[in-house]
Amino acid sequence: MSTSPHQAVDAADQTEAGGPGRIVLAATPIGNVGDASSRLIELLTTADVVAAEDTRRLHRLVQSLGITVGGRVISYHEHNEAAKTAELLDQVRSGKTLVMVTDAGMPSVSDPGFRLVEGAVAAGLTVTAVPGPSAVLTALALSGLPTDRFCFEGFLPRKAGERSSRLADLDAERRTMVFFEAPHRLEPMLRALRERFGADRRAAICRELTKTYEEVIRGSLSELLEWAESSEVRGEIAVVVGGAPEREPGKPEDHVEAVNALIAQGIRLKEAVAAVAEDTRVSKRELYSAVLASR
Repeated sequence: MSTSPHQAVDAADQTEAGGPGRIVLAATPIGNVGDASSRLIELLTTADVVAAEDTRRLHRLVQSLGITVGGRVISYHEHNEAAKTAELLDQVRSGKTLVMVTDAGMPSVSDPGFRLVEGAVAAGLTVTAVPGPSAVLTALALSGLPTDRFCFEGFLPRKAGERSSRLADLDAERRTMVFFEAPHRLEPMLRALRERFGADRRAAICRELTKTYEEVIRGSLSELLEWAESSEVRGEIAVVVGGAPEREPGKPEDHVEAVNALIAQGIRLKEAVAAVAEDTRVSKRELYSAVLASR
């Protein structure tokens, strides 16, 4: 049975009377309040419940927008997510529209919200989003580095050993990488990046995006570390790092040892050759011949 256009129902804008409500993840400005969307403003004034990472930040935002929150405001952050999630889901089950906002950007992206979405999905409740400002995408776009393929790594671990281990996992990452970092940890982070990826790897520090003192510093990791060491770094920071350069395949003979190592682990010769050839981009046929010739 066909449905005429005027009969269609947009799940993001309507809730069935008496039925379950919905959760709206609403992006907030990352610096410039003028980036607040009209949909965000409407939701803040009409939603039944607003779950906020920091109620004081929410209060400052609505003051700047010249509006008043129309519904109940509930504090929802990383320290009370486990305790508050069930309560918020119950609000949605009862038919309420719940808007989730964080201090800046899109909820659940390196911010509270994932646990709420996870619970809603498991319960079969409606979740939608009001997109808007994103520090990740803004930094990526301004970095001057390739944007066709990228990954977001959030904050690196604070402890040196854990940070080193995480970066080792990214050693061969070909995509552009986006990180967040606190100003007082920027120097050790850049030092660790330089140690792992090399002094010449291209990168960018994006600071105070969309704000009055927005600044983007582009250069090698060595140059960025020198800048950080000589500057009083402040504000919200995103660090964008170019991906690993494409490796030269080398000669098939150079990879015979890697094949033999896999064979020693119980992997068949043909499968071991295929795995190493794919990783190193050498010819499978030539690598196979080199392995046999070495015996």
